[in-house]
Amino acid sequence: MEYTSFLFILEIIGTIAFASSGALMAIRKNMDIFGVMVLGITTAVGGGCIRDLILGIHPPKMFQNISYAGAAVLTSCFLFLLIYVKKELLESRFLASYEQAMNTLDAIGLGIFTVTGIRTACEVLPEGGTFLMLFVGAVTGIGGGMLRDIMAGMTPFVFVKHVYACASLAGAILYILLYKRLPEIPAILFSVALVITIRLLAAHFRWNLPRIHLDS
Repeated sequence: MEYTSFLFILEIIGTIAFASSGALMAIRKNMDIFGVMVLGITTAVGGGCIRDLILGIHPPKMFQNISYAGAAVLTSCFLFLLIYVKKELLESRFLASYEQAMNTLDAIGLGIFTVTGIRTACEVLPEGGTFLMLFVGAVTGIGGGMLRDIMAGMTPFVFVKHVYACASLAGAILYILLYKRLPEIPAILFSVALVITIRLLAAHFRWNLPRIHLDS
């Protein structure tokens, strides 16, 4: 498989994963089908759009290639229709499964977009430096989820639970260490796997960063 085809397939998988998490949240928030599509698209391509604006890519890639927005819309509509027909999927007895699905989809999208964000930065600004690569990778990974949470009226997940941004940064650091030492595809897969592993372990074991708990 050619590298460009591999990267495109990986980005589509990440798009579907993030769009699913956005659409599911919109459905839980009782939004209509338009709101579900908007939240799905925003989650899927929001981080990439912020990345492109930082890197000076105009127009952002989401407007240059309709495949990403199209995949997000189709995914959102499919989930809306599925739950419209089977409303019992959102009953309390399925809440644990819903949370697990959200965490898994978020982890997949986070891992893929963190690494592909750095790849884009390397292509556009190869002299940009390590800090730019880390920042762009993290923004690409967490940006869509932050926009999703804000639009859904919630405190962004990245600020409160399960070492979300730290998982993204860990994958970004690993990729920066590997991409000149290994072939492209193994470097990408190892870095994506690290992000997913950290996120899923953090969700399972309830790992959180320290915080100050104030009495009400």
